[in-house]
This record gives sequence, C-alpha cells and structure tokens, in this order.
Amino acid sequence: MTTIKDVAKQAGVSIGVVSKAFNNYTDVSEKTKQRIFEVAKELNYTPNVVAKNLSSKKQMTIGLISSGVFNDNEKDNNAFDIFKGVYSAVSAGPFELSIYLIDSQEQKQKSYVQYCRERNIGGALLQGIRTDDSYYKELITTNIPCVVFDIMTETDNGLIGSVSIDNAVASKEIASYLLERNHRDIVVVAGTKETYVNAERMKGVQQAFQANDLDLCDDKVLYAQFSEQDAYELTKVYLQTEQPTAFLCFSDLMAFGVMKAVKEAGLSIPEDISITGFDDLVISGYTQPQLTTVGQDFMEIGKVAALLLQDLMENKLERQHVYVEHQLVERQSVRMI
Repeated sequence: MTTIKDVAKQAGVSIGVVSKAFNNYTDVSEKTKQRIFEVAKELNYTPNVVAKNLSSKKQMTIGLISSGVFNDNEKDNNAFDIFKGVYSAVSAGPFELSIYLIDSQEQKQKSYVQYCRERNIGGALLQGIRTDDSYYKELITTNIPCVVFDIMTETDNGLIGSVSIDNAVASKEIASYLLERNHRDIVVVAGTKETYVNAERMKGVQQAFQANDLDLCDDKVLYAQFSEQDAYELTKVYLQTEQPTAFLCFSDLMAFGVMKAVKEAGLSIPEDISITGFDDLVISGYTQPQLTTVGQDFMEIGKVAALLLQDLMENKLERQHVYVEHQLVERQSVRMI
C-alpha cells in the first residue's frame, strides 16, 4: 500500500511538504504541488481524509444527521431534496460531507457530543429532530457548530443556527385564503404536538381566525402526526357525524389521506368539501383535483442551512435564524362559497 512517505521520496520532497500540498498551504509553490499531485496519481495514493482532519486544527467534516427518515412516506421527497441542497453547497467548498441516519431511540444511547466526536464531525446539520428529542435538548450546551431545520432554538449559544420558512406566516396565509372564500366551518388536520413546526403552523391559523373574529375550537383540530394513514382514519370517523366546508392540513401527505376519506364518503372536492395542504410535494400537482398548498423549496432550505453552518464553523457570524421564502400555490381543491 502506497504511503505519504513513498510520495515524498519519489517527488524529492519531505513528508511535511507533501502534507502541506494536500492541505493547500500557501508556502508550497504551485510547481511543487503539481509535481506532488502527479506522483500521487502515478502511485495511486489518496490521502486519508479522517487522518487529515484529525491532524488539522480545524475539523473539516460536516455531518448531516437525519432522524426518522425511514419513517417517511414514499410520496414524501422532502428529506432527499434537503440532502441535495446540502450536498450542492458543501461540495462547492473545502468541507467534506458525511450523512448519518438515526432515530429517537439511538439518540438515547449516545450523547450528541459523543456521537459527533467519534465521527470527527466539526459541524452538524440536524434534520428531522423534534423538540422532545435528546439531541435537541443537548444543543444548549454544545460547543459544536450546528444548524437545525424547522426549529427555532431558544438559547444564547452562538454556535447554533436554524433555517426554515416562516411557518406561522405561511399557515396564516393559507387559512386566510380559505376564510376569504367564505369558509367558516374549517377542520384543521394538524401534525405532531411535540414539533416546533406544528406549533408555528397552529399559531398562524389561530391568528387568521382571530383577525376574522372567529375561534378555533378544540373539536375542530385533528392531530394526525403528519401521517397520511392517520389523517385518512381520523377524517373517515369525523365525516360520519359532521361535514365541514373545508379541511386545512399541515402537510400534503395528510391532505392526501383526507382526500381519500372524503371521496370514499361519496363527497366531491371541492364542490362539497375544500382541502388545502402544506409543502407542495411533486405529486400534489397530479392529484384529482390538484391540491392547493403552501410551497417550500427544500433544496434551497438545505443549501442555505449548509452555507450558514460553514459560516458558523469559520467564525464568520454568530447564531441566527434564516427564513427561506415560501409561496401559496393555488390549484383546484378549494372553491368559493
């Protein structure tokens, strides 16, 4: 197996110069670097990235730690789009990207800091983390730069950033959209209570109702855990005794479940019941009828998060929350009454 010593010997330089060349030090001439790279190619030598990071004062590995991805519905490509956005940003810079898939149970077996240290992670992106997860609770005291998705962290830790759309504003917009079309008997199909994003979307809906002097009663909120199947089952039961004019769903997946239950009840969309979603999944433009929803650019969210993390790792700025733009996507699933 070829070693750095072999490269140095054939290139006629010291091991230290070879190391500097691969770490792009400015005190090694371009001519010498080129010679070293040519020899390395001839000898089929590749520097050990982990060893390189360990010997460097600054750790150069970004870890994308994604929780619950195996629980995602096959119709939901959000996590993959975030991955693509992260990769596009990281691959253009000096950092390496490693992806780790975990779940809530694994987080209890090993602390967040221990997990990162063992993998030589210099900065982390946490995707799919809930506010009641172990890793979220550890962020307050961590000294590892970190960016989270869809969570606003309440801490003075300057190494933590967050990225999302403004969920409260977006949900207020789509609730107002229904109210402007004279819908008053609206059922909210919410996600999981323990998630920050669910709380923000509920806040926005309540603001829209209050602006119209309306109350959102508890019996008009169905918690479907961001699950298509749960939304279907809850809606099916609800329609046995009630028929609202609209369902406002906190995800497109849940809207698909509601659509299925409404059609099975012999009702038409939007003639009998209007339905809205949230996310703008690709399939939302192909449902019958096409789904009115809130559009999120998940690739852009991933890209912005990765760039923010790199700035935190390089001490270019302190903690901040970045909002990515969203849009109301008007299609055919809502009618004026």
